[in-house]
Amino acid sequence: MTGTSYLSGGRHQTALRSHMFITGLGTAAPQQRYTQAECWEALKKSARLESLAPRSRAILKKVLTGANGIATRHLAFDDLNEAFDLTPDALHARFVRNAPLLGAQAAERALADAKLKPTDIDAIVASTCTGYLCPGLTSYIGERLGLRKDVMNFDLVGQGCGAALPNLRVADAMLAAGRSEHVLSICVEVCSAAFYLDDDIGVLISACLFGDGAGAAVLTNAPNGGRKVEWKTSGSHQETNDRDLLRFEQKNGMLRNILAPVVPGLAARHAEKVFADTLARANVDRSQVAGWILHPGGRDVLIALRDALKLSGDDVRWSEAVLREYGNVSSSSVYFVLQHALNDSVPAGLWWMSSFGAGFSCHGALLEVN
Repeated sequence: MTGTSYLSGGRHQTALRSHMFITGLGTAAPQQRYTQAECWEALKKSARLESLAPRSRAILKKVLTGANGIATRHLAFDDLNEAFDLTPDALHARFVRNAPLLGAQAAERALADAKLKPTDIDAIVASTCTGYLCPGLTSYIGERLGLRKDVMNFDLVGQGCGAALPNLRVADAMLAAGRSEHVLSICVEVCSAAFYLDDDIGVLISACLFGDGAGAAVLTNAPNGGRKVEWKTSGSHQETNDRDLLRFEQKNGMLRNILAPVVPGLAARHAEKVFADTLARANVDRSQVAGWILHPGGRDVLIALRDALKLSGDDVRWSEAVLREYGNVSSSSVYFVLQHALNDSVPAGLWWMSSFGAGFSCHGALLEVN
């Protein structure tokens, strides 16, 4: 990209700094995978369904048995009947049992991809929004991996589905400051630990949409000889006026997802703004972007993103593939999409990565892939 100027993420920063490379990537999901039809059959037999209004039951049937872009989801249940044990203690136990395990599995695969040992890692950044641990996930994942005792731990919570890119920006700052040589980025979401059912349409759609999974990346200041994925620049936008349209609340001691019907259009509008602003700062023309790593928030979200960003079906095929097999795995989604794209025949060049979620927040990053 001779002659192109890339700026770092901050608005007032005008000079290049040391670059960050994604040298390892890994994902993990529960072994148990259920079709949407299986989820409907289990729900149909559950006493929970009878507690819902007829309209709510009709919505659940339509979404779970219709063409909503999701074929299967990986869920941390040995039996789907476990999904209806909706008590705070049961949900928290599900998170405690599965989040460290999934995070460590994804991290192990990322380390193997980067050809590094756990003891090479200087800092770990972990994001989640579907459960709470104190000490945080980094403590439990670090123990499972065998990280050094002096590793720097950063636990990020409350950023929802968009958390992967803020997580990566923390790693970028650590590397740019010279405080680390190898940073491990992890996003873990046990969405089945935040399961809730009532007659709100957003709650009902959420129950049909989200799956469990984790993604991890190893970040360094230099490539490792494999396919080079370089983080060039990034941008973010926070719209607090829209906060109540997409967020978690606490109700009856459990997390309850608020998901307004306007979210797909909202996500597309903010994603387009971050994309345009970031490319303008970097002096990059839209025609130079060859690959698209987009958070697959749902079928309607991807349709809205295609319209706003003027994309083809081919451009979103990796996001659609992840949504089809895993559902929306929240903050870990973009790791799955990036992995799919890297394993496919996407042209080298500039790729755009976008995530968005609670807040309302939207983030984007320009990657250069060789």
